[in-house]
Amino acid sequence: MRASVDIVKVWRQFDHHPMETLTKAWHISQGAPGRQRTVQMMEEHRRQFGTSGNCFDLALWLMHEFGKNGIESYPIGHHLHTPRAHVAVIAVGERGQTYFCDLGDQWIEPILIDASCEDFTQDELDGFVAGGRIKAELPAGRNEAKFTYIRPNGKISEQTFSLEPIEMNEFIAAANTSQSLLRYPLVEMRFTEHNEVRHWEFDRWNSFVSCSEGLIRESKLEMEETGEWARRIHQRTGMHTDVIIRALNTYVAVMPGAAVENGTD
Repeated sequence: MRASVDIVKVWRQFDHHPMETLTKAWHISQGAPGRQRTVQMMEEHRRQFGTSGNCFDLALWLMHEFGKNGIESYPIGHHLHTPRAHVAVIAVGERGQTYFCDLGDQWIEPILIDASCEDFTQDELDGFVAGGRIKAELPAGRNEAKFTYIRPNGKISEQTFSLEPIEMNEFIAAANTSQSLLRYPLVEMRFTEHNEVRHWEFDRWNSFVSCSEGLIRESKLEMEETGEWARRIHQRTGMHTDVIIRALNTYVAVMPGAAVENGTD
C-alpha cells in the first residue's frame, strides 16, 4: 500500500511543512487580495518567514514538485467553494497505479488507492496517519475513495473523496474562494517523538497532540493571548512569531467569535 520510492522522495520534501491557515490571514492583513499564491511566492514566503499554507497551497505546491520530477499528478477534493472545502492530490506511478496524497490532513505518507493492484487491501493499516490506523475502501461502481480513521480510544471518523480530477481552472477558482475566507486559525504539524510520528494541532484556540497514547491536551490559553499562542506555534512549526501574531490578531479582529465556529482549510 506504500508509494514507490520516487513519489515518497517528493513527498518527504514537505515533512516539515505544516498545514496552516495563518499565512492567508497574514497576507490579507498586508493589503494583499485573498487569492491563491503562486508556487514561486509560497517558496519565497517559506524562505523568508518559515510559512507554508493551507490544503490548496500544499496541493498546488506538491503537484509542482511532482511535475519537476516527471510524476503525473492531479487534484481531487470535496465541498469546493464552501467553508468545508478540502483538496488532496493523486500521484500516478510508472505503471499507472494511483496514490492518494493528503498534505492538508498531514498524512504520514501517500497510500495506494488502486483496486487493480494486487497490493491493495481494505484492511486497517498503521503508519499512514498519526495517532491511529486507516482503512481505505474503493466502493464498487463509484469513482471515489472512502477513508475510515480508527483512533486508539475506538473513536471512528470517515472521509470520502471523489476521485474525479478537478480541472485546474476550477481548482484555482476554488482556491481563491478558500484564500479569501477567514473563519478561524488552524495549524497542523506532524513530528517524530518517542519513536513514532505524532500530530500536533492548534484548532479553535486549543492545542493538542494525537499519538498512540490517545489525545494529549496542552495547557489552555485564551483567544486574546496571541503572543503566547505565537510562541507555542513557533516552537512546533518554526514559523516566524511576528507573522503568527499578525495573523492571529487578524482573526481576532475580523471574527471575534471564531473560536466556536466550524471552518475550512
